[in-house]
Amino acid sequence: MEQLIADLERSYSGIIKLAEPLAAHTTWKIGGPADLFLVPEDGEQLAAAIAALNRHGVPWTVLGRGSNTLASDRGVRGAVIKLGKGFDTLRFDGNLVVAGGSYSFIKLSVMAGKAGLTGLEFASGIPGTVGGAVYMNAGAHHSDVSRILKSASIVWEDGTKETYGNEELGFGYRHSVLHERRGIVTEATFALEPGDRKEIAAMLASYKDRRLRTQPLQLACAGSVFRNPPGDHAARLIEAAGLKGAREGGAVVSELHANFIVNDDHATAQDVLALMERVRRTVNERFGILMAPEVLLMGER
Repeated sequence: MEQLIADLERSYSGIIKLAEPLAAHTTWKIGGPADLFLVPEDGEQLAAAIAALNRHGVPWTVLGRGSNTLASDRGVRGAVIKLGKGFDTLRFDGNLVVAGGSYSFIKLSVMAGKAGLTGLEFASGIPGTVGGAVYMNAGAHHSDVSRILKSASIVWEDGTKETYGNEELGFGYRHSVLHERRGIVTEATFALEPGDRKEIAAMLASYKDRRLRTQPLQLACAGSVFRNPPGDHAARLIEAAGLKGAREGGAVVSELHANFIVNDDHATAQDVLALMERVRRTVNERFGILMAPEVLLMGER
């Protein structure tokens, strides 16, 4: 690690932290230390960081705003890369919206609406980054990223850079080609349509009100834990199985929304994993449906 740090200090000017607790960077407030935590501020720093990591054979993973992520209590071996402020960018070009990989997806929906552009309203309740939204093909309210994304700029694991169009990204339900080939989305371009600012604002307000009434956002959580099975909803199945309020250690199935697990009292990743397994097993026993996790697991179990 000392040789890697020395190499980074010669070619990379971004933030370098050792043994950085990931609990400080995840919305669940859970996670042990990352061996190395890097925050590049621009594309050149990102390229330099990846090149140095590759030279030393150090594995890396990327972290956005930490929603939809369960970081191991043992932390993450190797490096965790989090895009810095230089990737928190936004610009408009007619009906196109170009956002940096670390830009807030919720803020993007608001800014597009203020510009009189419609198509991103569904993003108003998705608390991640633009890069994470592309990676997961994030969606809500009967829409998702695949319907509006024109292209994404990506830095791949080997350090090469490419721009992929919509079809090349292989979108599916909460899926993209980035699940098969590791890379970092540094910028995304969305193709929207002109709309009425007042109507867009009203829709955003309606979605926000519904979210506040139906989701436990005042508690540490990570969004929906399980993917919706075909033709059904994970929350309905979990509630029907009588699992609202179920607890493992400090992790609890929310009484407000059954597909949310909240960190009620210093929960560990193991608490959350144990509760997730209990939910999956019970729903499978009751309804014959084996639910798939939507949250991403980071680090060693």
